[in-house]
Amino acid sequence: MRGCRKPPSKGVAMLLDKRVLVADGESKSRRVLAEVLERSGHGVAEALDGRQAMELCRQQNFSLVFADMAMPRAGAMELLKEVRLRSPQTPVVLYSSSADVASALEAMKHGAFDFLLKPLSAELIEEVARRALRQMARPETGGQARPIITRDAAVLRLLELARSVAPSRATVLVYGESGTGKELFARYVHNASPRKGKPFIAVNCAALPESLLESELFGHEKGAFTGAVMRKAGKFELAHCGTLLLDEVSEMNPQLQAKLLRVLQEGEIDRVGGRAPVPVDVRVVATTNRDLEKMIAEGSFRQDLYYRLNVIPLRLPPLRERPQDIPPLVDHFLAKFRRPDGSRAEGVAPEAMERLLASPWRGNVRELENVIERAVLVSAGGQLRVEHLFLGEAPVRAAAAMSAQPQVTERPDTVTVSGDLPLSTLREMEKQMISRSLRETGGNRTHAAKILGISVRTLRNKLNEYRRELSVAL
Repeated sequence: MRGCRKPPSKGVAMLLDKRVLVADGESKSRRVLAEVLERSGHGVAEALDGRQAMELCRQQNFSLVFADMAMPRAGAMELLKEVRLRSPQTPVVLYSSSADVASALEAMKHGAFDFLLKPLSAELIEEVARRALRQMARPETGGQARPIITRDAAVLRLLELARSVAPSRATVLVYGESGTGKELFARYVHNASPRKGKPFIAVNCAALPESLLESELFGHEKGAFTGAVMRKAGKFELAHCGTLLLDEVSEMNPQLQAKLLRVLQEGEIDRVGGRAPVPVDVRVVATTNRDLEKMIAEGSFRQDLYYRLNVIPLRLPPLRERPQDIPPLVDHFLAKFRRPDGSRAEGVAPEAMERLLASPWRGNVRELENVIERAVLVSAGGQLRVEHLFLGEAPVRAAAAMSAQPQVTERPDTVTVSGDLPLSTLREMEKQMISRSLRETGGNRTHAAKILGISVRTLRNKLNEYRRELSVAL
């Protein structure tokens, strides 16, 4: 890196020395599986039956569990449920000598990482173990970065590619629908590179007006335009020696595209109103949710810039194409979010998980996160149930159905709720839902707005509108 101290590269971290449990009542197949894992560098514990396996799980933590469906004394499904209860992030791989579709579906529904058929080859064991142990891919950041949680083989391959190219200066272009985790991948590349510890600066090209984006990116000199009362460093300068994320780069106008191309080619920027170029050493990662080749054909995106950005393309699949990621993501969000009283949800009911697995997730992981946060907030206790999810319907409408459509009687200063008659007007329903959401969140407007599916500003305006009718503190 020009003008920057380059820390020594740590190379690719190997997933060795992981503790694996093999539970199988048949000694020959158990030993074969254990030997393959040991040759791969893993520590292995063996269990002769389900009860012994569960006892071992209570005594120590395992990174991965392999279990035979036919083992005696407490079956593999009981072991799966025990592991999921005690350590939701630990992947469990079940295997069987018979192609029982019903058992496989039941296992996957309860959170099994994979279901295999015997005989198990050494190559299959190693490949499945490698995928399972990388389902929680965390860049080396001292625990500060958000994890990329996945069991999907395609995403795991993308992570391998991202880590392998991270030490280089090559630009990375991350494709994906909104909510798929494009910024997480950008941060993953940064944290796996020698630039880790240096600035990571993100710019949302779609969120800034065209008139401001140039100044934000390249900075400006004092007096360059009305209001420029002092010199300002742009994002490229702030990211010197580090990484600059250009989020939704497709929204950049052609003039700025030309300036960006020059930065990538020459390694220097021109401040707005500046007299001399400023050298910068920045690794650029760009993201887009649009078809850039189509935009090139339409004349709205420069082909030469596309080639400069698209050196390392990473295409993130949408959540609907990787449903096996939903259970671990749900576990992660359940651990993240708490109810207004500080407690956490006790898992997800099987029927609710089926609905989650069947949902199209047009908003991808971001939508799933919002659904789980809202469900945790509205659930009174125990597991999350179908009625807490509000899937396939507007949150306010679903909440109305969930509350058995109580009647609202207007008074000068309060809203009185009774559970006998349906709501008679949309206005009354709106007031009831706002009042209910605020009660359930202890008056927390941010959480109440999430439940209702509206912005905090909209909620504030509604409260002002109904201030004489709602019995809440304004």
